[in-house]
Amino acid sequence: MKILAASDLHLNTDCRTAILQQAPRADVVIIAGDFAQRRKGLDEFMPPFEAIADKAIFVPGNNETEEELRAATSAKVLHGDTTEWQGLTIAGIGCAIPPLPPLPWGSADMTEDEAETMLGRIAQADILISHSPPYGHCDYHVGLGRHLGSVALETAIRRMNAKLVLCGHVHDSWGARSQIGASTIANVGPVPVFFEV
Repeated sequence: MKILAASDLHLNTDCRTAILQQAPRADVVIIAGDFAQRRKGLDEFMPPFEAIADKAIFVPGNNETEEELRAATSAKVLHGDTTEWQGLTIAGIGCAIPPLPPLPWGSADMTEDEAETMLGRIAQADILISHSPPYGHCDYHVGLGRHLGSVALETAIRRMNAKLVLCGHVHDSWGARSQIGASTIANVGPVPVFFEV
């Protein structure tokens, strides 16, 4: 299966155009959250994605809630659930995990305990889409000098043994790759990239 993946578009129309132009070459288009900017702009930004909605899977980031994203697209939205795609199980979880410091615009966040409970309902996945990266993998923030990923995700990836984990969220780590057991972790960022699974 040929996957076209991106994350953290933040209303960037050039990145949206690049995704739409390359989508015909993909079996599935996966976007790992943060379409909006500070919970604004989805209504204007999302309509062009309707052209590929039948082959797209999205998760919400922390710049939009699950409800806001579902209202803005007819594409498949995953958050704590799975879907079957060409014989593979794809799971998804959105939000910032762990929570960011309080922000005036209301970041969509989850605690590690909430994420652990949500991920615990997913028995297995061939591909995991997560807005946040797992702790210690593709999650290093240079300015803060520390890792910002999720321990609950790192634990769940070891249990699920997914072939591929696509994430975003930590902008300083866009393009980073890592490995947890047999799972390849990729912080994809806004420039679309292809994967084969």
